[in-house]
Amino acid sequence: MELPTWFQSAMEQRMLEVLARIERHTELRFSRAEEEEAWKVLFAGTDKAHSPEFMDWEDKHHFRRAMESEMLYVQGMRDGVQLIVALLNEASEHDAEPGDN
Repeated sequence: MELPTWFQSAMEQRMLEVLARIERHTELRFSRAEEEEAWKVLFAGTDKAHSPEFMDWEDKHHFRRAMESEMLYVQGMRDGVQLIVALLNEASEHDAEPGDN
């Protein structure tokens, strides 16, 4: 089942709204600050210019994880829509059965 373009756009907009809310989430902001501090400690006294391979790997790793998360979200939305459509079809077929009037 192919989703309409308007629905895909609505899903993308919703995802952007959720991501913006996540960025402002208090616990996650605290967690990001802790992670950033741990990162600084990890490389304290190390010249990061001498580890470009690691930085390149890390960028690719995070990009891949972001793509996976987006794909999982979109698939979850598709699955949810398919479930709703199936349930609505079943309900309308049940309502249309003779003798229910």
